[in-house]
Amino acid sequence: METSPDKDTRIPSKIGDRATSDVVVRIRTDQARDEWFYCHSHILTENCKYFSERLSENWPTCQILDSRNCVEVYCQESEFNHHVTFLRFLYVVQDDPETDNLHGVRNAIGILQVAFELGCQRLVFACVGYLEAVPWEEAEEEEILRIIPRLGSQAESILARLQPVDPVAIRRIFISSLSFATSSPPESMNDLKCSAQEQLEYMITEDDDAPLVAADDEIKSVVIECIRSLLTRFYGLLESYLCGREEWILQAGKIQTLRSYLSDLSWASQILVKLETMKEFVHSWVEASEKIVKVVENARPDADMLETKLKVIEVVAKVLEAIGYGTVILPTSKRLHMVKLWLPFVRRTKPLVDSVVKNGDDVPPFAIDGELWQSLESAIVSIVLALPSGDQAEILTDWLGTEHVQYPDLTEAFEVWCYRSKVAKRRLALLGSTCGISGSMTLS
Repeated sequence: METSPDKDTRIPSKIGDRATSDVVVRIRTDQARDEWFYCHSHILTENCKYFSERLSENWPTCQILDSRNCVEVYCQESEFNHHVTFLRFLYVVQDDPETDNLHGVRNAIGILQVAFELGCQRLVFACVGYLEAVPWEEAEEEEILRIIPRLGSQAESILARLQPVDPVAIRRIFISSLSFATSSPPESMNDLKCSAQEQLEYMITEDDDAPLVAADDEIKSVVIECIRSLLTRFYGLLESYLCGREEWILQAGKIQTLRSYLSDLSWASQILVKLETMKEFVHSWVEASEKIVKVVENARPDADMLETKLKVIEVVAKVLEAIGYGTVILPTSKRLHMVKLWLPFVRRTKPLVDSVVKNGDDVPPFAIDGELWQSLESAIVSIVLALPSGDQAEILTDWLGTEHVQYPDLTEAFEVWCYRSKVAKRRLALLGSTCGISGSMTLS
């Protein structure tokens, strides 16, 4: 509280003390609200430019009651409480700890606007210091962005946490996060790893704003190197399974480690797709596919291993999409190998996953991407349609003879194959007569 310098007794002045006040502050709103506050001119003029000007000898003041001066302040109804709080803070001495607590971000923003408009630098600085130091919710942050820029340079420091970061610093944190996210940390740090992976993906995603990190050659090289290291550790784990005793593969800890690697590789494949750098990953996965299938197929078919197989399929889907849609070009022999190897695996695994989901509780025992099976099926169809017609016929014959004919559904490939086969001779004969193709050309 402030004391009156005009009195030897140094009696504290209090807002609303009618006996000692010499000025009335009349706060009026756009909705006809009109309230009077008994105040003291020496406090108002010492702390506030607006009141200092209005109560000066150069300003014609009006008398309202008991020879008191009257100063009117107009505001919006929503700003009324902030004006009242502002008046009360004028009565708080400068070093009082109450000025450190403005009772919430929204309240501080409101008081800051009043202090800025009425010219009270002490409260402007107090509000700025408070808003710089406390956390904001998203809605409060939006309000700060809307209001603070209008208040000039003295409030700019509030926006320091929202300023763009130097690109060099952004790249450093990206690379540091990437190293951690692909380092296969202990299981106890899974939440932190998942958070890092989510933010890395967000940093390179183009949405309403440009990506936070530009996918230049340097960034792509760092990403590829980190994922290459992850693949190396994954393949080393596969080798330890294949070289060890058969029962070792069933140990829960080992299965958890395998699943963790696969989860990281599933995420890594999404990053590589966004960066358009899937080539090395696809070639590496193609070469290791037989080992991967051997390891997961030899394991006991329990719920843990089924979840692991599902993780394998998540990665396979990304690899087959890259092959099927021409993102990564492979020779015919390798494309045919991938279909013959993974088609039976997918065909056997999906019914097992479906049965667990149907027979389980309302919440499945493991997360399932609703679009996974559809995207995988589309990729397989695309690969099959790009194979020589004789290879297509072999795959379709096997498909029609299996009990799992419903998935993957190769009906589209079958229809296209039938049409192409029926018109093949006529098409090529017509092409031969036009282009001089030898009549000895054989058809598959």
